[in-house]
Amino acid sequence: MEPGRAGWLLLLLLLPALGAAAPGEFDPYRVLGVGRSSSQADIKKAYKRLAREWHPDKNKDPGAEDKFIQISKAYEILSNEEKRANFDRYGDAGESQGFSQQQHRQFHRFHDGFYFDESFFHFPFNSERRDTSDEKYLLHFSHYINEIVPDSFKKPYLIKITSDWCFSCIHIEPVWKEVAQELEALGAGIGVVHAGYERRLAHHLGAHSTPTLLGLINGKITFFHNAVVRENLRQFVENLLPGNLVEKITDKNYIRFLSDWRKDNKPHVLLFDHMPVVPLLFKLTAFAYRDYLSFGYVYVGLRGTEELSSQYNINVYTPTMMIFKEHIDRPADVVQAREMKKQLIDDFLSQNKFLMVARLTSQRLFQELCPVKKSHRQRKHCVVLLTGEGEKFAEAYEAFLTFAVANTKDTLKFVHIYSDRQPEFADALLMDEEKYRGRSAVVILERRNNAGKIAYKALEEAWQGSKEDNFILLDLLDQLRTDPGLLSSETVVADLNDELAPMFLIRWFYSTLDYISDCWDSLFHSNWREMMPLLSLLFSALFILFGTVIVQAFSDSSDTRDTPPSGKEEVAAKTEKNDASFSKESNSRIPKKGFVEVTELTDINYTSNLVRLRPGHMNVVLILSNSTKTPLLQKFALEVYTFTGSSSLHFSFLSLDKHREWLEYLLEFAQDAAPIPNQYDKHFLERDYTGYVLALNGHKKYFCLFKPHRSGDEGGTLGSCEDYNTLQHAEARGKSSCSPGSRSIKNKLHKLSFWMERLLEGSLQRFYIPSWPTLD
Repeated sequence: MEPGRAGWLLLLLLLPALGAAAPGEFDPYRVLGVGRSSSQADIKKAYKRLAREWHPDKNKDPGAEDKFIQISKAYEILSNEEKRANFDRYGDAGESQGFSQQQHRQFHRFHDGFYFDESFFHFPFNSERRDTSDEKYLLHFSHYINEIVPDSFKKPYLIKITSDWCFSCIHIEPVWKEVAQELEALGAGIGVVHAGYERRLAHHLGAHSTPTLLGLINGKITFFHNAVVRENLRQFVENLLPGNLVEKITDKNYIRFLSDWRKDNKPHVLLFDHMPVVPLLFKLTAFAYRDYLSFGYVYVGLRGTEELSSQYNINVYTPTMMIFKEHIDRPADVVQAREMKKQLIDDFLSQNKFLMVARLTSQRLFQELCPVKKSHRQRKHCVVLLTGEGEKFAEAYEAFLTFAVANTKDTLKFVHIYSDRQPEFADALLMDEEKYRGRSAVVILERRNNAGKIAYKALEEAWQGSKEDNFILLDLLDQLRTDPGLLSSETVVADLNDELAPMFLIRWFYSTLDYISDCWDSLFHSNWREMMPLLSLLFSALFILFGTVIVQAFSDSSDTRDTPPSGKEEVAAKTEKNDASFSKESNSRIPKKGFVEVTELTDINYTSNLVRLRPGHMNVVLILSNSTKTPLLQKFALEVYTFTGSSSLHFSFLSLDKHREWLEYLLEFAQDAAPIPNQYDKHFLERDYTGYVLALNGHKKYFCLFKPHRSGDEGGTLGSCEDYNTLQHAEARGKSSCSPGSRSIKNKLHKLSFWMERLLEGSLQRFYIPSWPTLD
């Protein structure tokens, strides 16, 4: 017998044995710990329990990720009746291994009861054999939502969506490896999504095929459409960055650039290098530190930079980075190296993020420069100069700056503030005393909590910058080191205004440009599935336009009768238009009606009130139970009444007794804000979610969360029944509404109105979900 024919016969004899052994390698029933006769409910319950236990974000076991992948794979097979039946019959799930069901059946018929196991041929397509270099970049849905998206505001991400049995994925692998390592070293983020095990994340990213490459920056996704080569991928990541991050600096504009520290309240960084284009490393660094520093680039080989290089004694053959603060004639710090590395630059910039005497222009800056003390050993004191603008106050400021430069210490931060731009802050510290009016003052303060409480001491006389003033301030700082009780006065200051925030029209203009850019990209690069949102928007606009014309043509403009809403519970919030309390609360937002319409969210109106809610509209939902319904609705109406003038807000309530499972599902996406234990522990039905408020954006699929106010918090006695009764008819409410039990329940919604203000400002944390769950 010929050797070749003998080899084939041996192979055919071994195949049935291999086929019989293959099913034992992975048993989804054993992985989930269920029997073959288990129902879908039992399988789902087992999956949820194991997924919570082995999720890599919560379980730090080294094998947790592999175990979680096995659990997901097992549930994917058993939750699909067709795949489950296929596994029960052949010991293989068919589609989950890369074959379609029809191909799988034809394969079995052709080979008369045996099949080729991919492990026998060592195909490199199975997930267990995929390239190990991608393992550290693998993304999971919760990890992407809670960590990668927020981090994309500091650095751009290049993400690859791959899968098993993907020949094109193998083809681009060498280029991907090289570019991923290079970009990561420069400061970009790298991510890999395996579509077979993270289908929810792949669908969320809009990836309908593999391989797919996309960029993520500032929470926005951009797809890569060019040939997968190193230069194209580098250029793609560079194009994700804003175009105004780094300014080209020459002899003509360097003085103006360095002098802008007064306007933007930031130190300015100059990089001197002999490259004609700005290095990608410097652009990525500028994006990461754009909130703290301004960046300029000097090409030393260009004519017109000789004066600049001579002014600061630059070595034109070695890259040099300088940082300038209040004095533009000399740098505050310098670093020079033949090869600039990311770690070296980060260490250099992180130590120079603020001016010597930074101006408090926002609450965020105040919190960073003057942090709340964590212990007695970590006391941080801020020395604040409250002054005005203009030449009149220049001498006092220069003297304060000189004092700050001479007294730099880790426990002290020197800052200044313009009193006319932050009047509430200045009045809280100076108490509007006559001796400080029109003059500068110095206050030493220490933040006690994040609610605005501070301890402080002001210099008894106005600050003029004289030698006597310097001695007095120096003596107070020396006493403060040994006697923290020197700060004897306490007060609560309001949040600072954001002075450098762009105007509404400017923000709207940039948002419009971004939207037009997205539409242009969609028209030329996107497939029809990606084009559906744009087409839907166009048809909706046309429908509204023609619908409005038709309605106006056939409607009687004189008919102004209002029809009372049906199926809604109306909670009265006011009946007299001349009520004094109403005039104070509604000076900026006039409600359209004298009551709050609160609709119960049920399975009947769930689709129209949430799932298909119009873009830009939100449904504010109160969580209550049968026993807390009346007092919570009354307090809810009081807190949200002044916001009913906005037509984009809808108000509903959800019964916890009926829809607890729906609420539990949503709270899984807000674990940092509302951590919940195992869903199936013995306290499952004892957890109290009454008083929670969720602002649901049905179109963009995210929600914001308000957690109930605890009665022991500061200010917990406010918002009681006495406040509520000023807006109600005493005859209609009765005495029972002010009982002690009712008052404690109502206190759960204390400060809800402040939360609503932040909701309208867009400053609340958002929790995104892949799709809205059904409301059974």
